[in-house]
Amino acid sequence: MNESEPIKPANPFDSAQDRQKPDSRASRGGPARWRTDASKESFLRRMRRQRLKYITILPSLVTIINGACGFAAITFASQAVTSETGQFAYHRLVVPYFAMSGYMILLAMVADMLDGRLARMSQSTSSFGGQLDSLCDIVSFGVAPAFLMLKIIEQKLAGLTGINPVIISFIERFLWLAAATYMSCAAIRLARFNVENEEDESAHMSFVGLPSPAAAGVIVSLVIFNQETVPDFLGHPGRDWAAGFVSFLLEDAVIYSLPIIAIGIAVLMVSRIRYAHVLNQYIRGKKPFAHLIRALLFFALIIWSRQVAFVLLFCGFAASGLAKWIYYRFLHKGQQVLDESATAILD
Repeated sequence: MNESEPIKPANPFDSAQDRQKPDSRASRGGPARWRTDASKESFLRRMRRQRLKYITILPSLVTIINGACGFAAITFASQAVTSETGQFAYHRLVVPYFAMSGYMILLAMVADMLDGRLARMSQSTSSFGGQLDSLCDIVSFGVAPAFLMLKIIEQKLAGLTGINPVIISFIERFLWLAAATYMSCAAIRLARFNVENEEDESAHMSFVGLPSPAAAGVIVSLVIFNQETVPDFLGHPGRDWAAGFVSFLLEDAVIYSLPIIAIGIAVLMVSRIRYAHVLNQYIRGKKPFAHLIRALLFFALIIWSRQVAFVLLFCGFAASGLAKWIYYRFLHKGQQVLDESATAILD
């Protein structure tokens, strides 16, 4: 002990056992508080074990591509507002910026499917890969779809004239609320998946709650359909009221309904409704011949119109889990009650 350090008097109310305990400040860490060299070496050894030294390169690169595509989607959605033409042009490729943003999110979905597959094939799954995947997923399937929805509706509202500013302000606040709700539920969904996830993929026959890539696909498919298919349809408008009503539904109603749809799929993400794992249930292993026919019909639909195929795929998948839940929770249960009542009457 240093001679200049005052001696702490003993507390008369402390027992002999308490007086023999080391000062608690010595266990808090710090170079000046080590009691022995052995305790210091033990602490440093634990810290060295926590450092990340090795990672798998290929799955991590694919995961980063996922996040980069989400960032590119945000960038394209921003340029759609500031661009004069609203079209992304690269050589002969001309695509609306909003649609290009949607395609970037779809490309992020492909990367999200590949990174986990590559990690499991190389038997190199790790906690680092899971955490990196979740961080990239919240950008690509949480922030990017919410930002895309926000910008495309803001552009629609900017073109409106003769509407009360109070109504416009109310719509904008509701729009921000819907975007924040969607992003928050996507983050909760990903965090819950990390906690409840099992590494054995063969046990994944269903998801608890709507997966975040599928939720993003609902918004993205409607935006791509509105940006690419609707202009071709409106290029040959009819003169009757029916054609005008259909034009309104395709051009405006789909976009203005996005905030309500976003809140709905946000609730589905954090719900306990089960959704089928498409790969494990319908593709992997030996399946009935009817599965092949359905796959061929779906590929034919993609060749005919990929925009319509995206809408049917993602919206149909999101509605399938909810429809099954309603059926088994209410209709099927009511049918069982009727059958039991009829059996009791006959008996």
